[in-house]
Amino acid sequence: MLNIKKYSILALSLISLSTFAQKTKPLFDGKTLTGWKAVAGAAPYKVEDGMIVGTMTKGTPNSFLITEKEYGDFVLELDVKLEGETTNSGIQTRSHIKPEGNNGKGLVYGRQVEIDPTARAWTGGVYDEARRLWLYPLELNPNAKPLYKKEAFNHYRIECIGNETKTWVNGTPVAYVIDTLDKTGFIGLQVHGIGTNLDNDGKKVYFKNINIQTENIKPKAFSKGIYVVNLTPNALSDYEKANGYKLLFDGKTNNGWVGAYKTTFPAKGWKITDGIMSVEPSTGAESTNGGDIVTKDQYSAFDLSFEFKLTPGANSGVKYFVTLSENNSGSAIGLEYQVLDDELHPDAKLGRDGNRTLASLYDLITAKKEARYLRPVGSWNNARLVVYPDNRVEHYLNGVKVLEYVRGSEAFKQLVAISKYKDWKNFGEAPKGHILIQDHGNKVDFRTIKIKTL
Repeated sequence: MLNIKKYSILALSLISLSTFAQKTKPLFDGKTLTGWKAVAGAAPYKVEDGMIVGTMTKGTPNSFLITEKEYGDFVLELDVKLEGETTNSGIQTRSHIKPEGNNGKGLVYGRQVEIDPTARAWTGGVYDEARRLWLYPLELNPNAKPLYKKEAFNHYRIECIGNETKTWVNGTPVAYVIDTLDKTGFIGLQVHGIGTNLDNDGKKVYFKNINIQTENIKPKAFSKGIYVVNLTPNALSDYEKANGYKLLFDGKTNNGWVGAYKTTFPAKGWKITDGIMSVEPSTGAESTNGGDIVTKDQYSAFDLSFEFKLTPGANSGVKYFVTLSENNSGSAIGLEYQVLDDELHPDAKLGRDGNRTLASLYDLITAKKEARYLRPVGSWNNARLVVYPDNRVEHYLNGVKVLEYVRGSEAFKQLVAISKYKDWKNFGEAPKGHILIQDHGNKVDFRTIKIKTL
C-alpha cells in the first residue's frame, strides 16, 4: 500500500531543496560570454577552462566586462585570481556608463570592490570608480589587509541590500559602506589599465564561480567593531548604534553644544539649516563673531568622525581635550585637527614643514597626504580622529590615516616645546576634555558628527 504521508513529506522536501537551489543563479555559464559585454578599454576577455580571463594590455585605459542586465538588491559571490603584484583589479557593483566619456569609448562609474595584491593591501575595500574615488580604504579595517592570497584564487562575497554594501574576502568581513547613490546598476569585471608599467603587459585576471542571489535575501552576520562609512547625513545605522556610536549633531538643533566659556549656544555666527551646522563668515579672525562651540560632555578615549566642506580660502578646526581652563575669551586651547584650504589660506605656509595644513595636528605634526585621496574645496570630506585608552592618537582624512602620535610621550613633549603651545603647562595631556569646533571667521560646513567612547 502506498504511504501517502511518506511521499508527501518527500515531495515537500524536494520542493524546498529546489526553492533553495533557485536562490542563487550563475551569472556566467562557464562556456560563453552570453549576457556580458566589453566596454571602455580594449583589454580582451575570453572564456578559458570555465573561467572568464581578462588580459592586461598596454596602451588602453581601464577595461570592463559588464552585465547586460542591471541589478538592485543582490548577493554576489565569485572567485578571482590576479597575476602580478604591482597592479590591481576590481568588481563593479550597481554601476553605470557614460557612453560619451573616455573619448567616446564609454566611461564606467560606480562603486567597485577592490582586488589589490600590492603592498597597500586594500583588497575588499570600496572605491567609487570615476566619481568620488575611495570610500572605504582598508586603513579603516587594517586587520583585513592580510586576507588576500597572492597568485591564488580568492573568494569574494558582496552584499548590496538597500543602501548598504558589505564585503567579505575569503570568508572574513572587510568593508561596510552605507550610501544613498545608485539603487540599481550593472555588475562588472575590471582589467585595470597598466599605464607605463609594461611588465604587466599580457598578465591575466581570472574570474570563476560567479553566482548571484536576488530573491529571499537575508544579510549575513557581520563581525562587531568594524568601522562603518555611513554617507547618509546625520544618521546612524542599527549596526553603528549597537557598536556604541552616538550623534553629536542631530542635524536639526544645537542640542549638546554651547559656546566656549559660555552656558548657551551663540546667538549669532552659527547657522543650522538643511542638516548642516555652519560657521558663518565674518572677518577671518579667530572667535570674533559667534566664537568657538564645544560639546557639553567631555571625553577621554574616543573614536570621532565628522564631515566638513570648505569654502575657498577657509580656515577652521576641530579641537579635542579642551578644558576651558586657560582663558575666558578668544579661541580655546586644545589639540587641533586642522580644517583648512591648503591652496588659498596663508596659514598652510606657516609653522614648520606644513604642520598647519589640512588634517595636521596643528603646529605640531604634518599630515602625510596624497593628492589622489583629497577632494576639492566645495566637496564633502570625511575626517576621523581616534584617541585610544593608551593615549595613541590617529588622524584620518577620507579614510586614509595621515598621522599618528602618542599624547604625553617624550617625542610629543619635544614637539610641544618648539611650538606655539610651549608656554602651556602639560599641553594636550589632560585626562579628558571637550570637543570644539572653531570659529575662524570663514564659512565652513559640518555634518554627520558621530562619536564612540573607547
